[in-house]
Amino acid sequence: MAQHAVRSGRVSIKQACLAFEVSITCYRYQPRLSSENTEIADHLIRLTHNQCNWGFGLCFLYLRNVKGYRWNHKRMYRIYRELELNLRIKPRKRIVREKPEPLVVPEAVNHCWSMDFMHDQLADGRSFRLFNLIDDFNREALAMDIDLSLPAERVVRALDQVIEWRGKPQAIRSDNGPEYISSKLVLWAEKHGIRLEHIQPGNPQQNAYVERYNCTVRYDWLGHYLFESIAEVQEHATRWV
Repeated sequence: MAQHAVRSGRVSIKQACLAFEVSITCYRYQPRLSSENTEIADHLIRLTHNQCNWGFGLCFLYLRNVKGYRWNHKRMYRIYRELELNLRIKPRKRIVREKPEPLVVPEAVNHCWSMDFMHDQLADGRSFRLFNLIDDFNREALAMDIDLSLPAERVVRALDQVIEWRGKPQAIRSDNGPEYISSKLVLWAEKHGIRLEHIQPGNPQQNAYVERYNCTVRYDWLGHYLFESIAEVQEHATRWV
């Protein structure tokens, strides 16, 4: 307001500062932008591009604790807001269930495993599937098998390979996909004395451990690259696991 009054030519700078109760130093202040601001902006843009599910908190901790930069968090957050890098959070729809069943918390490793499929496409448009298997106790990734088609035989083979080095679980949780309810998997489970637990249809929250793991797979690497072949996807997945 003081600057507007001075520009109108009606009052002097001293009179305007007295009228609006600001100091002459404040009136004449010109911000000096540091060259570090550009460096901070570059780091934030690269981080949010590569890790699209990271908010300001993770970006700040990464630059402070991993990269070793000592920039003030207020300064970094101001630049973060100016770049409009804030996460777009969708409002969650409330799920109404008549009889919600709490998710069972495992007490030790090999108490219960969870398995599920994911889908994606290669650069040439062909669809491929990912078979994910984790231990619910410590969320450890036990297997990630990738191919254009993964029938029940491939699921059984992947489970056998994990059991060879880790031992068998008491139960395996999955949805009601055709591979999981097939007679081959049922006979295999009976042979090994493993209990198959199928969630209720339309209730993926009952398989929340592996669903959350799928989200991590999608945001950490699967959604970042366009793969040319199944071998390339499997190699990247193996390194990530």
